[in-house]
Amino acid sequence: MASVYSEFAQRRGWLKPDGVLAEDAYEALTSRVRKWAGEDRTWGDVTAEFGAPSVLFGGRNPLYGKSLGYLSKDPKQPMVVFHLWNGSESGTESWPPRHEEPLLLAVRFGEGPFRRSFTFTPEGQRRKPTTAEASLPK
Repeated sequence: MASVYSEFAQRRGWLKPDGVLAEDAYEALTSRVRKWAGEDRTWGDVTAEFGAPSVLFGGRNPLYGKSLGYLSKDPKQPMVVFHLWNGSESGTESWPPRHEEPLLLAVRFGEGPFRRSFTFTPEGQRRKPTTAEASLPK
């Protein structure tokens, strides 16, 4: 949700990012990010490939999930957001998480319906709840 609200703030000039991507870097990112997310990735993979994010949602502690937002210099361009997760395996309550760093579950960018703007990694696909799981009471 933070990434959705931040895009709203960005369009109005309220968001103060740590940095922005040059036009050519932003175009390179958006032209290949969906294919790039076709493999399992980690926080380190994202930052090694695309550099430091414009906006970090969450802290720098690798034991916790976070989202990394990348912005163009043009505030009309959509933010590219990498959603990372680090938690216990399904059915366990262990702490700390067993992953050394957060795993990339999905990338979101683009206009239009949410489902069209969301690209799941293979790990994200595996972690999506089934229809039956989603309808169970919590």
